[in-house]
Amino acid sequence: MELGIEPTDRRRKRNIQVVFMVFMGLLLFFTLFSNTIQSLTLPKVRTEKPTKGNLLFTIEGSGILQPLAEVKLSNTSGLKVEQILVKEGQRVKKGQKLIIYESKTAEQELKDEITNLEKQKIDQQNRQDQYIQSALEEDEFKIRNARRDIEKGKLDILAQENKISGLKNRLTSEKQLLSPFDGLISKLNAVEGLTSMGEPDVIVSNSSQGYRLDIIVDSAHLSSLGISAGEKIEVEVDMNHGQEARTLSGSIEEVANSESRTDSSASNESGKTQTIAQKALRIKIVDPELKGGEQARIKFEKQSIQEGLLLSNEAIHEDREGLFVYKVDEQRGALGNVFVAQKVRIHSSEKNEKETMIQSDILYEEDSIILESSEPLEDGNRVRLQ
Repeated sequence: MELGIEPTDRRRKRNIQVVFMVFMGLLLFFTLFSNTIQSLTLPKVRTEKPTKGNLLFTIEGSGILQPLAEVKLSNTSGLKVEQILVKEGQRVKKGQKLIIYESKTAEQELKDEITNLEKQKIDQQNRQDQYIQSALEEDEFKIRNARRDIEKGKLDILAQENKISGLKNRLTSEKQLLSPFDGLISKLNAVEGLTSMGEPDVIVSNSSQGYRLDIIVDSAHLSSLGISAGEKIEVEVDMNHGQEARTLSGSIEEVANSESRTDSSASNESGKTQTIAQKALRIKIVDPELKGGEQARIKFEKQSIQEGLLLSNEAIHEDREGLFVYKVDEQRGALGNVFVAQKVRIHSSEKNEKETMIQSDILYEEDSIILESSEPLEDGNRVRLQ
């Protein structure tokens, strides 16, 4: 009997040892790898490191070329258009006749006044004869009257001559429209046989002074890039008459104020509507083939003057207190390192479509900044790196 009991006890002890070793192995496994198992349940985040440099801005826009200088010409006397001598789009010289107006009434008025002048001259001769007659008769009273009549006649003749001169000048100016400079007929509203319809009969642009292209740009971008009047810029222009587009050299003539715009983009987590100040870049282009009305556009890249830490716009968040990012803080422990999301307040100086330049003495180039997370984050949350 004793021999049968001894193997049974030995097997029982062996089983207990096996169970104990398995239990201790599991306990050791969960102790050593508990952080690893727990990390599988943590939010997964994607990070990037800030880079030091300048923001790259793309300035682009399009518009219609407009003359820098133009004049609107009309006949203010209400005369009918007799003949149109030019066509829209035609180049003209200074002093060239553009439109001739019907002037029969004015010409007849001038002839009548010239006839009246001749009559006044005849009357003046009669007064001089009267003066001679009075002098022969030695009648002092008649002599004085004759002298006064002669002086009055001289004044009447002078007034009539001035009136005729004014009629001639008016007839010359109203009978025709002349080009005030070398230019281009950009608009022709006159119709033969009709008087002016309220619009200018003809609009002449001064092609020698060039054309302008207005592009609206955010004021902050212009300040960041240091763009100012006088800077050269390339403009792509769609030429008329089926010609291929040409790249012409232009220059910024003026940086003028423009109406502000509102921005309520979805990327603004605070839900606020921002008012963004804008400027108008007025670009001057001079080329003998331009006529105005052509479609033109610009596109160029330029780096910001200021330098700072650059982060993707995805990393930037905003709440009531302002802008912030989540930085990954690595904390060392006895059972391994853990990663914690730390909220860091920042100040943004400027941004483009992809990146934001930040000014902060808390962030450095070696820091890992969270771009996106599989779950919403709060300050102090543990995370796992992707």
